[in-house]
Amino acid sequence: MPRLIAARLLQIAVTLLILSALIWLVMGLMPGDPLDLAMLADPALTAADLERMRALHGLDRPLHERYLAWGAAVLRGEFGFSRLYAVPVARVLWPALGSTLVLLGAALALAAGCGVLLGVLAAVRPRLAPAADALAILAQSTPSFWLGILLIILFAVTLGWLPAGGVAESGGVLEALRFLALPVATLAIVNLATYSRHSMASMQSVLAEPYIRTARMKGLPPRAVIWRHAFPNAAMPVLTVAALDAGGLVSGALITETIFARPGMGKLIYDAVMGNDYNLALLALLLASLVTMLATLAADVAQRLLDPRLAG
Repeated sequence: MPRLIAARLLQIAVTLLILSALIWLVMGLMPGDPLDLAMLADPALTAADLERMRALHGLDRPLHERYLAWGAAVLRGEFGFSRLYAVPVARVLWPALGSTLVLLGAALALAAGCGVLLGVLAAVRPRLAPAADALAILAQSTPSFWLGILLIILFAVTLGWLPAGGVAESGGVLEALRFLALPVATLAIVNLATYSRHSMASMQSVLAEPYIRTARMKGLPPRAVIWRHAFPNAAMPVLTVAALDAGGLVSGALITETIFARPGMGKLIYDAVMGNDYNLALLALLLASLVTMLATLAADVAQRLLDPRLAG
């Protein structure tokens, strides 16, 4: 296990290095730069002013030299400033990541928990499989923006039980949970289908294995057969799905964050790219990639803990 973790961490470091170079190249080839936008915002700036500012910020140097200087600064722990927000990048990046991880963690836990229970129930009781399939298809085909708007209309506008969006400025944990309820429900319902169908298919396959029949013939209680012997092996594909979902939601929850006016990584990456904020966009994209790879590593470790045979 330690060798696996060390090898994967090295792989993550190399992948981040390659990704950073590719993203830097793509963003560097985009038309315009931050100073062009500054000139549009302040027509009083002259060409000489722009040249001095380019020299000051190193924008007059070749692309590869600017990349190497940026990489050296990041390795020293200097993340630079955000042109869009006029503050250090860390002051913008960490709050957005924290907000998205809270939303992501709650949504994944709810989607995986409900989806796995539904899938296991459908596998154990085949008569419920058509209903579980229909519910999964309905959830999977529901657009997140449409579902989010419906939940706002029902619970915020009509019933007045929950806030329509934003974040809790005060009020403690309960108030924060009230603001989280609708966006978490939106993401969880849309992603529930994946866990339900994967867990049902995996559980059906495991329940047909000879060792499950042997456990039943020995007289073990049905609950022990399902949860102690069958479920650990059936859970491995679900762990992989959860790992992939974790990374996708970190950078892809833009629609849900926009509907519910929540600051997060999806909105931050979009604003940074559209605003030519190279430094913020690059670091935000790399951070989203890092979360995806760490989640995949955690899933691999969990799979080996569930099945020691994989460790060899």
